[in-house]
Amino acid sequence: MKKLLIALVTLVPALAMAAGGSNVHLEDANVDLKDTASLERGLDLFQQYCSGCHSTQYQRYGRVAEDLNISVDDMRSKYMYTDAKVGDLMENSIPEADAAKWFGAAPPDLTLVARVRGEDWVYSYLKGFYADETRPFGVNNSVFPLVGMPHVLQDLQGLAVKQADGTLVASGGSMSAEEYDQAVRDITAFLVYSGDPVKLEREALGGWVLGFLFIFFIIAYLLKKEYWKDVH
Repeated sequence: MKKLLIALVTLVPALAMAAGGSNVHLEDANVDLKDTASLERGLDLFQQYCSGCHSTQYQRYGRVAEDLNISVDDMRSKYMYTDAKVGDLMENSIPEADAAKWFGAAPPDLTLVARVRGEDWVYSYLKGFYADETRPFGVNNSVFPLVGMPHVLQDLQGLAVKQADGTLVASGGSMSAEEYDQAVRDITAFLVYSGDPVKLEREALGGWVLGFLFIFFIIAYLLKKEYWKDVH
């Protein structure tokens, strides 16, 4: 009983944190994993703006290239910013000890963030930064209050100001609001793919399995009737 209580005390807050809090409004990400162009744009943006600190170290460059129909040469020239090989894991370039010293804690790996938090959370988080002079990096986040990272996409979105009704209005970025929404959706799509690279294949296979079980059920039912007809 004691072990069960300890587990519950540990698990419940973790689940609440992963959900982003029950009173946080999350926008629909509307991710389409079949849109490989969106996934490739998300890879590009992630590598430019996120991979300096965050890794997706449970993926390999080569596997991503194969899944997104990117040639090995393009993967090397466009999306690999270190001397890594195509078969290597997608690790970041910042030493963990230095990152912990600079940011207070080492930035987490993001391979599974969309599976843990949910795609709507990731999408809303990336759109949720706003100006807050009380924070070390001058920004806060409406989805993750007291966030400890800078707004790395600020040059794209601009700096948002939180209005009295809680909405965020951004200005000064290189993208329009619609363009930034799409950019964030692309990054989210890439992270959703990263957390479950075989999702589409698994779902398609699941349909075939259910179809097989349905046909097998019919055959088993007919056999049962045949075996038991003399008894009844």
